[in-house]
Amino acid sequence: KNILLNENWSLHIEKQKGEILGVVIVESGWGSILPTVILANMMNGGPAARSGKLSIGDQIMSINGTSLVGLPLATCQGIIKGLKNQTQVKLNIVSCPPVTTVLIKRPDLKYQLGFSVQNGIICSLMRGGIAERGGVRVGHRIIEINGQSVVATAHEKIVQALSNSVGEIHMKTMPAAMFRLLTGQETPLYI
Repeated sequence: KNILLNENWSLHIEKQKGEILGVVIVESGWGSILPTVILANMMNGGPAARSGKLSIGDQIMSINGTSLVGLPLATCQGIIKGLKNQTQVKLNIVSCPPVTTVLIKRPDLKYQLGFSVQNGIICSLMRGGIAERGGVRVGHRIIEINGQSVVATAHEKIVQALSNSVGEIHMKTMPAAMFRLLTGQETPLYI
């Protein structure tokens, strides 16, 4: 398995003075190894997209030397908006696929899964539980359970599928805000 996914690298983006970077960022979700913002969308023809080096899902660690790790989303958005008059933007990135793959090991039904779901979105996580250990993140939308897509599945069915699962439970999740952008439920506001 390729473990080189989380390499940290930097890139320079050239842009015009007064031009926006052309990105949408979302929170990585509580429970992430490094809580920082994630690139959720790029404006066609914008400086970020023109660079050809950024991908949806990339975590932005710092911009022009300012660390974004642990900062609230609004603060990070403010920092990016403040770059409007710069012509060079230096980003430190950790390449991450937009989808997080989670593996929960549940020996039998007497073990609690240790998280709660509302409309497919993980809304709470038990500290030290099997879900947290497996990489489940608050604020993420479940998109697949054991190879089956649950994107269009009713809440009750998702809960049922999870509560009856034992052994290895494989899930794929992504930040809920990113899911809404990708499925057209939300209009991207580029900064």
